[in-house]
Amino acid sequence: MDMITSLQNPRVKLMNGLQTRPRTRRKERKMVLEGVRLLRDAIERGSKPEFVFYDPKTVDYEFLADLQGHNFEVLPVTPEVMQHVSDTQTPQGVIGVFPIPTPYIPRQPRSVLILDNVREPGNVGGMLRTAAAAGTELVILSPGCADPYNNKVLRSGMGAHFRIPVVEAGWEEINGYCEPLKVYLAAGNGEISYDQVNWRERWALVIGSEAHGVSESISGTRIRIPMAAATESLNATIAAAVILFEAQRQLR
Repeated sequence: MDMITSLQNPRVKLMNGLQTRPRTRRKERKMVLEGVRLLRDAIERGSKPEFVFYDPKTVDYEFLADLQGHNFEVLPVTPEVMQHVSDTQTPQGVIGVFPIPTPYIPRQPRSVLILDNVREPGNVGGMLRTAAAAGTELVILSPGCADPYNNKVLRSGMGAHFRIPVVEAGWEEINGYCEPLKVYLAAGNGEISYDQVNWRERWALVIGSEAHGVSESISGTRIRIPMAAATESLNATIAAAVILFEAQRQLR
């Protein structure tokens, strides 16, 4: 098989565009996954790559054999091409183009996490990972959130995109979807402590950005996490984890 050496190769240009331009991801409905762990996660959950690049000098050959055994299109590239399409300083030797998952949206969910204008990709990915681990049924991203298929979100999510439905929606749609749910807003000045909430009911939890908190686009009961030492706030991902795992504890 001929090695891809040119940065002008159509597949190289597509992968680079998917990595760098949200508009391209939305138009093509495709994303880029890098590294054995993310690719394996996606494939084990039924996603099939359109094609995969690998660097013969650094690839995990056991994993490469698995890819070839599935009859996926697997193409060798030079280190220069791999560096061009990778988002990391030290590429992991294997990178692929996958379809963006079509999420299943539960009609009567018991638990929903809503991210309100969370712009930091690491926080978005971390909360997706946390929500999946805590058994949350759905994550909704409001306008202003980081693109859930941004490469930093995908890395931070550690495969959560294939374990939990993730959707983007406007506030009118979000409010309509949440009408039958008890809505809680995480806030430093909340009316009640998060562990006084009855999480056995059907609920939606709204987590805002660390800089601005929850907006006025949705109403609900404001809840707080009691903190010592005059601490003003927690990282958004940590706050989500504390609350979501309390909800899971109550359900157990």
